[in-house]
This record gives sequence, structure tokens and C-alpha cells, in this order.
Amino acid sequence: MSVDGGAVSPEWPDPELGSSRRPALSWVGWIGVGAISACALIAIVGPWLAPHDPIQTLSNESFAFPPEAAFLGTDYLGRDLLSRLLHGARLTLLLSLATAIIAFVLGVAAGFAAAIAGRWLDLLLSRIVDGLLAVPSIILALMVIGSLGTSVPVLIGTVAVIEGGRIFRVARALARDLDVMDFMEAARARGEGMLWLMLREMLPNAIGPLVTEFGLRLTYTLLFISALSFLGFGMQPPSADWGAMVKENIEGLLYGSPAALLPAACIAVATIGVNLLIDGYLDRATIDRVPDMLP
Repeated sequence: MSVDGGAVSPEWPDPELGSSRRPALSWVGWIGVGAISACALIAIVGPWLAPHDPIQTLSNESFAFPPEAAFLGTDYLGRDLLSRLLHGARLTLLLSLATAIIAFVLGVAAGFAAAIAGRWLDLLLSRIVDGLLAVPSIILALMVIGSLGTSVPVLIGTVAVIEGGRIFRVARALARDLDVMDFMEAARARGEGMLWLMLREMLPNAIGPLVTEFGLRLTYTLLFISALSFLGFGMQPPSADWGAMVKENIEGLLYGSPAALLPAACIAVATIGVNLLIDGYLDRATIDRVPDMLP
């Protein structure tokens, strides 16, 4: 381990080169990188590649293949399915990413504060989180969104608070372990405040597990928001959201149309890609640590 300004940063030795290096990705992780990169590329350039406006009606027939439509045909309202998928990538992925980032910041900040500030704040925040997690997530989200409305800020805030509660537990556990380390005692002896302790002492030492947790929360957030859209409490029509598109076009399965399966497949590719990236990182980190554990 190396110490930089009181923060301990782990290093993994290379048994062949005899030098320290951070873990690279395994081949599983690179598959995840490819899937995530493809989704990100579609989200960035997809709206410019879409042949039609996502709310433009091309045909009076549902799930048809009119000449002006792309090769995927139309949805239940006669809109171009390919155009809606391309536009939906940006909306769905950016919404999930923004929600996951907010949840991560809230959960980490609350977890670190609970571990550092003292018993009363720890008890208060822990009991609040326990109350949130005691109610099934989907039911709690439906209650809040049903009461406050189906706007984007309400959707982001509701999902961020729910997922932030799970991040809180991980961050608090990491912070409590780090709080008894010598570098934390040294920082307190120097008179450092809570913000310094959280950002300069704890965060660098907990970044590895927290990055992994962020990837998991991003996956769950994407699935959570898609599920709410499927139930009608997420993005509202005519927005091209992948979860809403599954619900809207589910009747197309009776006519052999892929209109419901394709957005579901897009959600699956994005979530599986993130999970493969996390697994690849953890696998390589474990392999690189094995020489250190050997006698």
C-alpha cells in the first residue's frame, strides 16, 4: 500500500514485472465495455440517425411495414419503431445515469456523515433508511409518484432516495471500518473538519468498493425506472422511453411484431453490459491480489 496525504491507496503487484499496477479488465469486462460503449454511442448520435420524428405517425395501421418506415416497421400508433428506439436510448440512459449519480452522492454523503458525526446522527439516519427499505421499493415509488405526480423531477428524486438508502448502508459500513484507522486519528489530531475527513481521507480509500456499488445501482436504477414506465408511473407518452415502449407495444406480440421485444432487449443489453464490466473488474482485481496472499 502507498500513503498519499494520509490516504491509503491499494496497489496490486505484477508478479512478472515486479512493479505495481492497478487491475485491468478481464475478457468478461471488455465484453461489458463493448456493450456499454455501443449503448452510449447510440444515445449520443442516435437522434441524428433516426429517419423520422419519434412522434410522427407514418401509417394508420398498427405494427405495419409501410414503405416510408424503417426495416423495423411501426409501433401500435403507426410511428417508426427504429426512430423511437434511437431517441429512447438517450432519454432512458441519461435519466438512469443522472438518477444513479444523485443516489450515489446522497448515499455516500449520508453514510460517511453517519459514521463520523456521532451516535445521534448515525441512529437518526440509520432508522430513516431502515424505514425506507422496510417498504417494498416499487410500492413506495408508486405511492410517492402517485401523490406528487409523474413529472421527471419527482421520478428522479423518488428513485434516487430509494436507491440512495442502499448505497448508504455500504458507505456507512466502509466508513466505520476506516474510521478506526491511524490516518483518520492523525487527521483528527491535525484538527481537520468533517468535510476534509469525508473527501480527503475516507473517499480515496473506499473508492474501489463504491465504484462497484455505483455500477450495481446504475443497473438497478435503469431497471427500476423502466419498470415504473411500464406501469405508467414513469415517463409519459409521447416520450420515447424504452420501458414505456414495452408496455405500449405489448399487444404486438399477438401479431408477430418485435415492437415490444426490441426495447426490452435494449434494456437487457445495457444492464448486462454494466454487470459484465463490474464482474470483469472484480475478477481481475482478485487475480492480481492472489500473489500478495501467498506465503
